Amino acid sequence: MNYGCIPSKALLTATGQLENIRNANRMGIDATASVDAEKMVAWKDKVVDSLTDGIGGLCRKSGVSIREGHVTFVDKTTAHIDTTEGYVEMSFDAALIATGSQPIAVPNFEFDGDRILDSQGALSLSDIPDKLVVIGAGYIGMELSTVFARLGTDVTVIEMLDEALAAYDENLSQPVVKQLRSLGVTFQFGEAALDWQENGESITIFTETEDGEIAEYRSDKALVAVGRTPVTDGLGLNALGLSTSEPGFIETGRYGETNVENVFAVGDVAGEPMLAHKATHEGIVAAEAIAGENPTTSEQPIPAVVFTDPEIGTIGKTEQDAIDAGYDPVVGEFPFTASGRAQTRNKTDGFVRLVGDSETGEIIGCQVVGEEVAELLGEVGVAMRAELTLNELSSTIHTHPTLSEAIMEAAADALNEAIHI
Repeated sequence: MNYGCIPSKALLTATGQLENIRNANRMGIDATASVDAEKMVAWKDKVVDSLTDGIGGLCRKSGVSIREGHVTFVDKTTAHIDTTEGYVEMSFDAALIATGSQPIAVPNFEFDGDRILDSQGALSLSDIPDKLVVIGAGYIGMELSTVFARLGTDVTVIEMLDEALAAYDENLSQPVVKQLRSLGVTFQFGEAALDWQENGESITIFTETEDGEIAEYRSDKALVAVGRTPVTDGLGLNALGLSTSEPGFIETGRYGETNVENVFAVGDVAGEPMLAHKATHEGIVAAEAIAGENPTTSEQPIPAVVFTDPEIGTIGKTEQDAIDAGYDPVVGEFPFTASGRAQTRNKTDGFVRLVGDSETGEIIGCQVVGEEVAELLGEVGVAMRAELTLNELSSTIHTHPTLSEAIMEAAADALNEAIHI
């Protein structure tokens, strides 16, 4: 809320409006726009403040006491809180650790908030850089590359792998790369960030290939976006006797319970996927368990979205995942080029793909790429949790014209009953 989901989506929305104005001439509208970056960031901050203030209000209404400070566990029932007014000792019956994650630093690229930025620093810039090097082509790097490219920044992406958004199928990631390239973004694949130096008003970033070839890139700033790591340093986990995995995640069970009976952990610190909605669900389940209630949990797929242009969304299994899990999958697709609503929105890139079990017809996965497709995953998630079939989804009347019709059409295609493609 403070440094990730909300501020990044606010700036993606603002710059998306800018892009829509630039492309409005296709619809017979001629318009120009200018950007006040300082005002844009102020609006973003106002959105963040509104939501964080709201959470604080909800806590107060529920009788929650909030103390600000750094916590260190002393033993299984005692913690020290280092506050601005000194140390406070607190005893507890149960503890829930939800410290989240922080950006991973690259060797020789320590964050300084000026030349070398993490995502938080990039989201707070009130001066738009002329040139920006983005190190890492994962979802954070691609979202922020979208923001700055729309603002007119000359963006160069450095990625040590051979593709962007490597966690996703190529047919999902390629529309994003294509759109970013149309905005002027340059991709340098197969290169690892090596070092940098300051040159007066600019910096030079040095990269190296597997063959040892060195390349140089001039820039105003560099954004390091190679991933995130759990925040556990200084918590005193050893005093609790807590177990952590090799990357530093706290190992948890179904209800967020750890190997210490009265200690729970949720969210990024408890492991992948590092997603806010997953953390919220885990928090509710853990709170119910701590309160002695029967937690309302069940195994269910977790949706994941990349808020680029176009957006990428996934839930459940891909076709290959299904094969690997022993299913005989059936797959249906519907392209947005055939969607009336996508055409009226002037956004026809992408498709909806549904994966079903050929034996039962049950829906077991969905992959989407397109304009605002994140909103489509909720329907599929409900269908999967209710164990609905492709036939039930394809025979459900969907409003016309809407993007959600693509789900109905993809289900029909999987059943070989499609009439609109």
